[in-house]
Amino acid sequence: MAFGNQLIEVHLWLREELAGLREGVDAYFAGGARPRELRAHCLTFCSALTRHHTGEDDVAFPEVAGRFPELRPVLEELRRDHRLVEDSLRRLEALVAGLDEETDPAEVRREMDSLAALMETHFVYEEKRIVAALNALNVPDWDRSPPAFLLADDAER
Repeated sequence: MAFGNQLIEVHLWLREELAGLREGVDAYFAGGARPRELRAHCLTFCSALTRHHTGEDDVAFPEVAGRFPELRPVLEELRRDHRLVEDSLRRLEALVAGLDEETDPAEVRREMDSLAALMETHFVYEEKRIVAALNALNVPDWDRSPPAFLLADDAER
């Protein structure tokens, strides 16, 4: 199974989810979407992205490091990115959880822009540096039961 290609598919799905969340936030500030629905969407997205990165840290990266030790510095860089993304997710969740008439739309949009930029830079770097290694891996357990980092959403579990 081409695990690197599956990783790219998950990244595409996460990008789409962030775009949908951004649309919801814009709609809210234009007088649309209810905050409760936005908070639920935000929590779902944040949870999926966290699950993806935790799965990479705990499952994928150790497997790649064992087979391709020359990629260890790349994997450490990706782990650092995960921490930056996690910090941004926490800030975004707090902003969306506190949405009301007093919320500054510019602050929410800035955090969404920051998260989007972090994600995009991280995904592009990861795809360039480790997709070939992931595609070269033969991990029968991953074929039978895909690990969390290869799942696009909870419906796949």
